[in-house]
Amino acid sequence: MRDAARVACVSRGFAHSWRYYPNLVFNDETLGINANTWIKGEKMRDFTSKVDCIMKKHSGIGLEELNVTLSSTNAMYNFPCTLLSGGTGELLRYLVLVNCNFHPTKLVCLKSLTRLRLHKVNILVDELECLLSNSFSLEQLKLCNCNTIVCLKIPCLKRLSSLEVSACNRLQVIESKAPNLSFFSFGGKPHVRLPLGGTSPIKKLSVSYNDAAFYARTELPSRLPNLEALIIFSHPEAVNTPMMNSKFLHLKFLHIILGGRDYDFLSLVSFLDASPSLENFRLTVSHYLSYPLDLRTVPGHLYDKLKFVEIINFSSAKTLIELTCHILGSTRCSVSKSGKCLLMHKDTLVEAGRALLSVETYIKPNVPPAVELNAVEPCRRCHAHLLDDNNKLFSVLVS
Repeated sequence: MRDAARVACVSRGFAHSWRYYPNLVFNDETLGINANTWIKGEKMRDFTSKVDCIMKKHSGIGLEELNVTLSSTNAMYNFPCTLLSGGTGELLRYLVLVNCNFHPTKLVCLKSLTRLRLHKVNILVDELECLLSNSFSLEQLKLCNCNTIVCLKIPCLKRLSSLEVSACNRLQVIESKAPNLSFFSFGGKPHVRLPLGGTSPIKKLSVSYNDAAFYARTELPSRLPNLEALIIFSHPEAVNTPMMNSKFLHLKFLHIILGGRDYDFLSLVSFLDASPSLENFRLTVSHYLSYPLDLRTVPGHLYDKLKFVEIINFSSAKTLIELTCHILGSTRCSVSKSGKCLLMHKDTLVEAGRALLSVETYIKPNVPPAVELNAVEPCRRCHAHLLDDNNKLFSVLVS
């Protein structure tokens, strides 16, 4: 900003040209604001004065992207919606607002807008509905921590294909008339009524809340018959997945992220048996309990199309070993048990040692010749002090 001001003093042409720049990004860095300023009101006044000045002087001609991100503060930036009215915002294609009060009127018509992201934005239900109704080209909508929204109504936006809603704590209902909505991601409270009708075009779904796996298995096959990709995040998952007759006939990708100390991982066979087209199965777990091993088996199908299985944070939990052995006996795919290269606490390292021992003892003997098993142990470079004389990891910890 200082350099721009100096140049503007000697160049009227530059001062005039920047007003037509198509992409505007306002944050602490681009505005030269000290992010560590804690004096009450000073940071907010600095941010507001600079953004308002630039917005008022910007002609709006050719403006395609606008990003206004106010970093963590108790105050909210009052976005000047009048600057987008009267045709000024007609060419705007991408709008991001973070920590803002945003109250658009009927005069704000963003007919070229394709992507809209609102994070910690105060906007009323009727204001959002009016804005969406005038955004005919909208393709992606993302709402996060917008706690003034109680009901989200999506009008008949023919180009809208992606909808993401998370942590909108007061939200109760989501209604969608978008005919081509193919991706929907929801994270919040399970009581929210979701737009999942029997004729829904949604092919990719992500859900995140407690007991989401139970909900997905019992409700989704009949409500989303065209589902091809499903991501489930549940922490905790307190209810084991039941066996059902319903099927995910078109499901090809399934990723389940689970937490819950008493969850029976073997019950996830219900998802595998219900997905005849499944090609990729990923499971991420987050507890480390060891049980005396007396492995159960359950009758299962042959998963012909399953090509790849990945289990992240694999542990020595009895039910997880049972699930892995079941998959190995029912498919010809490759199986990987992996984790990220991170420094680990001693308790976690001990469990990793148990997990590797479980793989050697109970899983490797059951690996068919056509199946590739890849058990990724914690990084030897990061934990070199735990290597023994034979270059074996965790042997001292496990013993």
